[in-house]
Amino acid sequence: MASTEQTNSEVGHDGGHASGVFPPFDPSTFGSQLLWLAIIFGALYVLMSKIGLPQVEGILSARKAAHEGDLAEAARLRAETEAAIAAFDKALADAHAHAEEIGASTRDKLNAEIMAKRKAFDAEISANLDAEEHTIAEAKAKAMKNVGEIAAESTISIIQHLTGAAPSAAEASAAVAHVANA
Repeated sequence: MASTEQTNSEVGHDGGHASGVFPPFDPSTFGSQLLWLAIIFGALYVLMSKIGLPQVEGILSARKAAHEGDLAEAARLRAETEAAIAAFDKALADAHAHAEEIGASTRDKLNAEIMAKRKAFDAEISANLDAEEHTIAEAKAKAMKNVGEIAAESTISIIQHLTGAAPSAAEASAAVAHVANA
């Protein structure tokens, strides 16, 4: 049997480092770590105070100015809107008042025209009634005249039929007139 050489290449726990302490906690490097901490902190402080914070402050002040400007613009627009609403309400009230004035004057004018036409119509009707009453009176008088004649003739005819003797026309007319007046 042949024998093989076994090689053992184990690395120890310290991994080739001489000390067994975690490097950031090594007291021998505290000085350099504190120096670099101070340098980096100072550089970041200067960088933030000179560049970063002024930009943030500028952004914040610009936003605040824009916000205040928007609020001022909103207040101005609200005031304009309220003024426009007040002007509209006044114009509407004036228009209502003017419309009522026009309506009243038109109503008065139409009432006056109607009254004038009514008076003219009443006068025309009165004149027509007077003319018709006169015509009726004439027709009545004519009819009454004829009634007297007809009554006298009827009287003559009735008496003749009853008695066989006819009275005179003057006697019949006198008898009819006497009965009509009674």
